[in-house]
Amino acid sequence: MRVLVVGAGISGLAAARGLIAAGHEAVVLEQAPGLRLGGGAVTLWCNGTAILGDLGVDLEGTGQRLTTLCLRTASGRQVLEFDLEALAERFGSAARVIPRGSLITLLENGLPEGTVRFGARVMKLQADGDGVRVWTQTGQEYSGDFLVGADGVHSQVRALVLGGDPAALTGVAVWQGLTPAPFDPGSVTTMMVGRQGHFGFMGAGDGLMQWFFDVPWSPGAPPEGRPLEMLRRRFVGWGSPVEQVLASLGDGDAEMFPHTRHKVPCRWGAGRCALLGDAAHGMPPVMAHGTNQALEDVATLVDCLGAVPDPAAVVRVYSSKRRRQAALASTVASHSLAVSGPRTLMQSEYLMRMNGATPPRLATRGFGRLLRTLSNRI
Repeated sequence: MRVLVVGAGISGLAAARGLIAAGHEAVVLEQAPGLRLGGGAVTLWCNGTAILGDLGVDLEGTGQRLTTLCLRTASGRQVLEFDLEALAERFGSAARVIPRGSLITLLENGLPEGTVRFGARVMKLQADGDGVRVWTQTGQEYSGDFLVGADGVHSQVRALVLGGDPAALTGVAVWQGLTPAPFDPGSVTTMMVGRQGHFGFMGAGDGLMQWFFDVPWSPGAPPEGRPLEMLRRRFVGWGSPVEQVLASLGDGDAEMFPHTRHKVPCRWGAGRCALLGDAAHGMPPVMAHGTNQALEDVATLVDCLGAVPDPAAVVRVYSSKRRRQAALASTVASHSLAVSGPRTLMQSEYLMRMNGATPPRLATRGFGRLLRTLSNRI
């Protein structure tokens, strides 16, 4: 089939690679004038890296392979440790942190020239029993047999296909950045939780560190003119290496992104139009399930397009295969160590203290069971 993919982010480019490998023709429509290589790094768990391997994306030498995940209290006391190398051996694929721009480049490099059409902002869509047509802001028309909406949490395709129901703000925002590491973080990813919010950091390869601070946030709050001063006040007294990381940052290093969450629909599209990734199930970045779930969507959708004879029936089958996992991932991301207010923060800190006696082997087994539950691949 000729498949139109709207959005040239990670999920859209991955979908194009999977579709082409399966024998389809893919045309990616991206509203930006070029590839959007900014942003921080993404964490890929074993399921995400396995799917990228299936798509022929070689991750060796890019980013940082992860061997350990640690959870600590605000004072720095470690309460949980997960052995990611044991999970890599179990699932046949390792966890890794990769700068978003590097992953976008790897995905695009494997596509035939001309696959991505830039400056193509989709404004109108028409689908019937024979195919689908879209029109861009400049009046350009594209037609195909199927359409994939991979255009992010504020998806225009979702609005055109499913109507309203925009992603809701959760009351939390993340301040994050990808900057030169002030120390060697090694292959460990660490998250610290306290009453003031969450802090996390991990190496991203080439001397870079991905770091983030999750804090309560109100849409009506005035813009933060001096975010680093705010973060230093809010996280004062936290254990190492919070102060060291904050001291290494300069103006412009911290970007703010509000946490949002979609209500995961029962059906991810209509007719010959399907949604995937954040367009289908935008979720907070807590526990880093968003990108991994988007890659799970890609693999499942490509399989469904090959296995279901009637293109108009693909959405129903695809939705039924993915909805449970994505909805659970969204719930985990929204409620695991949530940052919605002082009471919840106190509960999160208490929960972590209660988990302090959990042996690493048992914690690792639990995390592996969670990854399998959220995955169609592993």
